[in-house]
Amino acid sequence: MQKIILFYKFTPLKDPEVVKLWQKNLCESLGLRGRVIVATQGINGTLGGDIKDLKAYIRQTKLHPGLKDIVFKWSDGKREDFPRLSVKVRPELVAFNAADKIKVDSKGVVGGGQHLKPEQLHELMDKHNGEVVFVDGRNAWEASIGKFKNALVMDVEHSRDFPEAIADPKYDSLKDKPVVTYCTGGIRCEVLSKLMKDEGFKDVYQLDGGIVKYLEAYGDDGLWICSLFVFDERMSLNASDHTRIIGECTHCQNKTSNYVNCANKACNKLLLACESCAGDEFYCRICQPELVS
Repeated sequence: MQKIILFYKFTPLKDPEVVKLWQKNLCESLGLRGRVIVATQGINGTLGGDIKDLKAYIRQTKLHPGLKDIVFKWSDGKREDFPRLSVKVRPELVAFNAADKIKVDSKGVVGGGQHLKPEQLHELMDKHNGEVVFVDGRNAWEASIGKFKNALVMDVEHSRDFPEAIADPKYDSLKDKPVVTYCTGGIRCEVLSKLMKDEGFKDVYQLDGGIVKYLEAYGDDGLWICSLFVFDERMSLNASDHTRIIGECTHCQNKTSNYVNCANKACNKLLLACESCAGDEFYCRICQPELVS
């Protein structure tokens, strides 16, 4: 039986190249596929394979002194949901272009927002009579198929766009309100919460374990709406058999959570496409008129 694991840990790693070689050899020896990023800030990864091999990976990874308390999240999926194994060293765990603003110690990001477990999130909502601002720490196209109720989704395509986006004066009115950042597994909102505090947001929280842990606790019977985008062949996940669909087909606006790539290889943008419209020649609205004319 196969599964997928998601994990990250902000912790100082003195020699990322050595950690990269160790992780690459470990994954290859266990026949795992997926992505692992290593930086001086820590480690971030998603891997698929046989359960026994994933458990062996977890045991070996936790032997590293800085990674002994790393949290692994389990998800349905398989090795073949990833085309290959990729283990790379990067200057940041998440590409916010803010490496100089993010400091980490053995406890994680220094000065980030307060962590909230899923049940603590609900307690915060009750405390403030629901007057809590959810800030989506993902790209706008990820949020197009699922988000928290009334969440603020900023018009960003890449994580590196967030520092400029949160500095916009139009968000100044939110700086005195309780703000909860969230993302898929928790890593992006770790960084985003710190950057928001630096911008003057005073009461900042982050969803511990991200959407994945929240859906484990509440599924589609809580504050989450619709599907969850994931960065592998699965593309999207539903938490139950009664998931509400909010995504809209790029061409006909029918409800869908199905993604395809623009047929123009130079573009390759991810697009939502319903079954009726999806096909070998599905183009985004920018590329289609150019290629048809």
